[in-house]
Amino acid sequence: MNSIMSERSIEFDTVLDLCRDRHRRTVLAFFANQQRSLTLNDLVKTIIKHNHHLSVSAVSGDELSQIRLSLVHQHIPALEAVSVVEYDPDRELVEPTERFDELQPALSAIIEADPELEPPFEL
Repeated sequence: MNSIMSERSIEFDTVLDLCRDRHRRTVLAFFANQQRSLTLNDLVKTIIKHNHHLSVSAVSGDELSQIRLSLVHQHIPALEAVSVVEYDPDRELVEPTERFDELQPALSAIIEADPELEPPFEL
């Protein structure tokens, strides 16, 4: 992983790996479209809206907890590992880093090819 970090741009295989999971693709697509930080709760809402096509009120508390836990323990750490987001656990805030821009060319192609990721990406 250190060789990836030392290179100027993020390798295409790394972008593909980040996009392998549907929740992560949705998070990345939102950041690519909005370019702003989001709370953990907002990310959960975004995933429910775009991946499940439901409102938060239509989803069980267990499912909300499961999505939240997967973000905190799996998806956000994967994005942090390649320095494309920063997570502040005290404020529960996730924000794209300057390095996120390096994902854009490959990420845009993946987002456009995914029929599940239809814009607009908003809360």
